[in-house]
Amino acid sequence: MELGIYSFGELIKGKEPGSARSIHERFDQILELAKIADAGGLDAISLGEHHRPDFSMSAPEVMLAAIASVTTKLRLMSGVTVLSSQDPVRVFQQFATLDHVSNGRAEIIAGRGAFTESFPLFGYDLHDYDELFDEKLKLLVQIRDQEQITWSGRFRSPLNDVIISPRPLQEKLPIWVGIGGTPASAVRAGLLGLPMIMGFFAGPEQFVSRVALYHRAAEQAGHPRESLRLAVSGHMYIGKTSQAARDEFYPYYSRYFQEGGAPFAANGFPRDAYDAWIAQGLPVGSPQQVIDAIMRRVELLGIDRFMGQIDVGNLPWHMTMESLELYMTEVAPVVKKETEGAKAPIAL
Repeated sequence: MELGIYSFGELIKGKEPGSARSIHERFDQILELAKIADAGGLDAISLGEHHRPDFSMSAPEVMLAAIASVTTKLRLMSGVTVLSSQDPVRVFQQFATLDHVSNGRAEIIAGRGAFTESFPLFGYDLHDYDELFDEKLKLLVQIRDQEQITWSGRFRSPLNDVIISPRPLQEKLPIWVGIGGTPASAVRAGLLGLPMIMGFFAGPEQFVSRVALYHRAAEQAGHPRESLRLAVSGHMYIGKTSQAARDEFYPYYSRYFQEGGAPFAANGFPRDAYDAWIAQGLPVGSPQQVIDAIMRRVELLGIDRFMGQIDVGNLPWHMTMESLELYMTEVAPVVKKETEGAKAPIAL
């Protein structure tokens, strides 16, 4: 079982001391997070792509390259690369370069994007939302699998007997499909035989059917189940006790949704709804509660990687550090021991 962290580099600004006040400070924090996670034995870090002022990272691959220079073991992942509004050729070149810089630790998580600000920014029509992703994902996989390709499609110029370089250090650069809850996305990942990472906030029950669709589509396309990988990502906060964690985290989590424009949190995230999410499996609480939440995901979905967002909403730095320390010292050892002997990660 692999355990990691992720960040969107939010710049939501509150009045509390300790939250980052600038992009420069936020980048420094993320570098420090990566160094501590690497030294603490975690397995992976992923960084999200956004193009709006309340998020700091529009070019996560650049930040991942910086992280490569100060770590030795962490897998370095986008989370997600909004492939619909990017050029697959350029994405592959960037991550192949990152793979060399990091001595073979790069991975791509490709997604359609929950936020859509990149579409008008780069001249794409939102009416083509799904078609863009489908075409570009297939092209990215073809580039990964074939050094020299001929290709034509609807949304970019043709490629005629072109060699795409550089090639990555890894024999096969891992490409994950990131999904929210759309059944078609799970089917797409399965048909292509790609690993799938599921992003959700509360409990895993709603994704059992998505995993079944994924496995069924993979089987129909001739991909053996033992070649597949599954992961989940989601918000996480760990405190020394259950009640302390709930109470400490709530004001920042409420602010995160309110300032992010969530319709259900126009006046703040209702406390009863927050408590209900935790009851349903949101990994917020004591170390044992978070262990239980992760193990529930393992049991229901068969995952072999869990990624927790450790700094949701630009938490005060001391809270992020305390949560990360508990994750590394009290949660990770138990989860790894309880999943010892489970399916090993597949070389992709």
